[in-house]
Amino acid sequence: NYRYYVLDAPLISDAEYDALLRELQDLEETYPPLTTPDSPTQRVGAEPVKAFGEVRHELRMLSLDNAFSDDELADFDRRVQAALGSAQVDYAAEPKLDGLAVSLLYESGVLVRAATRGDGSTGEDVTQNVRTIASVPLKLEGSGVPDILEVRGEVYLSHAGFHELNRQAGAQGQKLFVNPRNAAAGSLRQLDPAITARRPLDMYCYGVGKVTGGKLPVTHSEVMAQLAGWRLRVYDDIRVVQGYSGCRAYYRHYEKIRDDLPFEIDGVVFKVDRLDLQDELGHVSRAPRWAIARKFPAQECATRVLGIDVQVGRTGALTPVARLEPVFVGGVTVTNATLHNQDEIDRKDVRMGDTVIVRRAGDVIPEVVRVVPKKGRRRGPAYNILATHPVCPVCGSRVHQAADEAVVRCSGGLF
Repeated sequence: NYRYYVLDAPLISDAEYDALLRELQDLEETYPPLTTPDSPTQRVGAEPVKAFGEVRHELRMLSLDNAFSDDELADFDRRVQAALGSAQVDYAAEPKLDGLAVSLLYESGVLVRAATRGDGSTGEDVTQNVRTIASVPLKLEGSGVPDILEVRGEVYLSHAGFHELNRQAGAQGQKLFVNPRNAAAGSLRQLDPAITARRPLDMYCYGVGKVTGGKLPVTHSEVMAQLAGWRLRVYDDIRVVQGYSGCRAYYRHYEKIRDDLPFEIDGVVFKVDRLDLQDELGHVSRAPRWAIARKFPAQECATRVLGIDVQVGRTGALTPVARLEPVFVGGVTVTNATLHNQDEIDRKDVRMGDTVIVRRAGDVIPEVVRVVPKKGRRRGPAYNILATHPVCPVCGSRVHQAADEAVVRCSGGLF
């Protein structure tokens, strides 16, 4: 939690984290006396860093329970039906952006404070940084704005913004960000707002907290439409679906199109639409009983490099390929991952025996994202294509690398 939420530098993949948290939850359910107040299951994130002022949320910002299969989603729907005594429940459905949760506080329609989620009760004051995000209105427009309105949402980076940020970092010789989520978190939590202002951050709103001196609609979907009417940014495909079958269809739709979206999502969220029924269902220590996140299969997982081979393409290019311990990622079992070329191997410093994070998105060929450092572990020698394969493994001709190319090629016996 500390490395993920505070340092923004995780050492394990999201899938491994989810598995560890699920294991801890199962243990605490089996042995309740072992549950302690400082358990990760009892809080949402981590303590705020001391560089920012602390903000006490008007209402606690809860996390969400996860469903990793259709069966778990169906179980959630059955629990809700049983608790409400209803044969079918309407859910508000929306994509789950992979960013940083924040709370915005508006007084008389004017933005007066913004805070990260932190541990759910106390977050970090990032007001000046959030004010630099163009999609966050500094003043709400329209009629009926409550005297006090606390809005929750997700700050994120688009794919295009993420790649541009890394391009600039690479050009300046700076460390590259691992993924859009960590890039967004690192950008929002800069001590200098001028740095944040140069980062292409964006935000979608997904809910409200404290509301006084005004009245909101009676369903979540209508509340979201009302926020949009006040010029707050709300996702344009929030739908009301009926029961498990409606939830499953919505999930399948976004499972198919997730790689075509301009931003990263790691699942979809389903919330009981009627607010009075949400109140009736209540919540447990860290999550509401009326909502769940149906997560997509992990696109990143950790595994070990068993060896590095080369494949020869139709143009004679030698492409290095990591042979991996089999790992289930992106819905398939992966045993190989491209390393692209020697420059990429050198930049990521991939060696035989390393533990690496492998990514697979949609139909894209799996690739090694980064090496996971292991303290005290002796690593294998650095890999070099020219030294390992001085001749083509297919035809035996000499290989060469042009001065202006990153690619090593088979000479085809021409020289």
